[in-house]
Formats: sequence, C-alpha cells, structure tokens
Amino acid sequence: MDVVCRPTGLYTSRKRYRSVSCICRASHPKASECFPQHDPRKQVVAESIRGVADFPKPGILFWDVTTLMLDAQAFQTCMDLLVERYEKEKIDAVAGLEARGLVFGAPLALALKCSFVMLRKPNKLPAEKVTESYDLEYGSDRIEMHRDAIQPGQNVLLVDDLIATGGTMAAGVRLIERVGAKVCECACVMELPDLHGRDKLAGKSVFVLITSGEEAKQV
Repeated sequence: MDVVCRPTGLYTSRKRYRSVSCICRASHPKASECFPQHDPRKQVVAESIRGVADFPKPGILFWDVTTLMLDAQAFQTCMDLLVERYEKEKIDAVAGLEARGLVFGAPLALALKCSFVMLRKPNKLPAEKVTESYDLEYGSDRIEMHRDAIQPGQNVLLVDDLIATGGTMAAGVRLIERVGAKVCECACVMELPDLHGRDKLAGKSVFVLITSGEEAKQV
C-alpha cells in the first residue's frame, strides 16, 4: 500500500490537498462526493467507499474500501469493470499487493482464468523469495514474492486498491521485472492524482476506476 503524508495506508492529508478537503465536513464522507464519476457503474463503486476523517491521526483522511466489500452489488460491479477491461487481453498472471490488492486481485485472476501471485510483506512467504525495497518518508519497507511464482516472459497484471504516491506499486513492478516477466498494466480501484504516483512507474500503463475530478478540486 502506498504511503501518503507519513502513515501507511489509504491516507490523504486535508491540509495539503485541496482536492479532498471538501468531504471532511462529514464524519463518514463518500468517495463519490470527491471522486465524481460519469459511468453509472463507477458511481456505484464510488458511493460504496467511505472516507474516515482523522484516522489514524488528526489531519488524515483514510479511504476505507471495506465498505465496498460489504456491499455485494458494488463489489461485483467493481470486479465486473475490471474483468471487462482485461478479459480479451493475454494475461498469464495477476499479482496482488498486500493487503487490499490481494482482495481485488484473487477474484480477478479467477475470472480471467490465470494464476494469482501474492506480493507480500516481509517474512510471510515460506519458500525461496525475491525481495524489493522501497523508500518511506522515514525509513524503508519491502515486498516479497516466491521466486517460482512468475516465469520469465509472462505477462503480469499488477493490482492494488489505490495508487497514491506510487512507491509500493513501483516496487511491485521492479519485483516482477527482476524475474524476467513483463508488467502489462497496473490496475487500481482508486487514484489520488495530486500525489503523482504514476511518475514513479517509468511510463507503465495505469488503469483506475475512480479518480479525483475537477469538481472536487474546486470545492
């Protein structure tokens, strides 16, 4: 998961980013209020995601996708949109980033009839691993993958729930490419474009369902 404004998780600073300050007036704002969508199905997804103000500390807005998973219709709609994007593409494996990328990546891999690869936090995988580190504002972290999970030359779709600063996603790309595979695209449910996470992905294609719009920035 990306690190935004120091803590780890789906965080957005209300002090630094005007694009989300508008929804901090409510205790449980909806993503649709700050991420307006024109596709009715995407609106269903956006309306199911809540923002929790002042979590995990004052001044931070946490985008909580657990409410999306509690809504069966919204969760199914989310997965349908992702499947439609990739069902005609040649994808050998879907790789999901811990933690919430695993939730969206596994059912997507099943629907695409391809293998699912877990990119996990340190010391979670038992067999021989490859590791990639990435920088945090204070210190660093790393993700790991079983060395035999992906084969050289395979086309891999990298999945997470949100792209913010892009550090974790970029580490996932490097990890997959280290074993000789190709990242065909990076897919996320949400994006905070003000944080310029795409800039860290070395030109990789990025697909997102929900992105902040000009209406939100002007509030």
